[in-house]
Amino acid sequence: MVEARSRIHEQASIGFQRAADAYERGRPEYPAAAVEHLVGVLKIAPGARVVELGAGTGKFTKALWATGAEVVAVEPVEAMRGKLAELLPSVRVVDGTAEAIPLPDGCVDAVVAAQAFHWFRGEEALAEIHRVLRSGGGLGLIWNARDESAGWVRELTRIIEPYEGSTPRYKSLDWMAAFRSGRLFSPLEKADFSHVQPIPTDAIEDRIASISFIAALPDSTRQAVLEQVRELVRTEATARGLKQIDFPYHTDVYWSWRVDSSAAPIGA
Repeated sequence: MVEARSRIHEQASIGFQRAADAYERGRPEYPAAAVEHLVGVLKIAPGARVVELGAGTGKFTKALWATGAEVVAVEPVEAMRGKLAELLPSVRVVDGTAEAIPLPDGCVDAVVAAQAFHWFRGEEALAEIHRVLRSGGGLGLIWNARDESAGWVRELTRIIEPYEGSTPRYKSLDWMAAFRSGRLFSPLEKADFSHVQPIPTDAIEDRIASISFIAALPDSTRQAVLEQVRELVRTEATARGLKQIDFPYHTDVYWSWRVDSSAAPIGA
């Protein structure tokens, strides 16, 4: 699906192609309570069929697979897709995007996007998700977001933000506009969870290197940014005598339900 790949955001196409290994090493898993909540709400269990969009290296895919449901992982970036297939060889991995899902109409019980929906062209993606969901099917979204109540995490953000540019970000909440303007899905519901990733100090560099707009930088600029990160971590770890740091996150879970086309408009 070369055409589909060419339609993803340039930063995602370049950055995630370069950063698949760093993504797997540096990104956190998802807290069990958040996973259990989303899986329970969407009734993802043996006998169900679920699609994960923007599946990346499979950070959330493994949680879906553990439910016993049939999982189809959709990922447009070749390096990410290859890493996922290597780590989870039993999962069906396909090349596609949220706006062009390579599956027939009405064939899945749930659709999930972890750390991904902000990259999608919202209205197109919701129309395509609506197409592949069965009547009554649900859409689940989940993000691990850095908890900047910790001073050193705020400092990480200060280092990387000058390079953000126009890259889509979860924290902007711009991605919500498609839900507010459309009538294909019920209003979003939300639950919040705290999460801590115990991470070796030398793996924090991977965490930052896995960010799309950092990975897409010219080599010399990227290395300069990562050196700032290494210095920050050295200072923080030395001050506290640590070889491992607890990296705090808050995990946000959203869900919504497919509205049948024949149903009355929401709010009518």
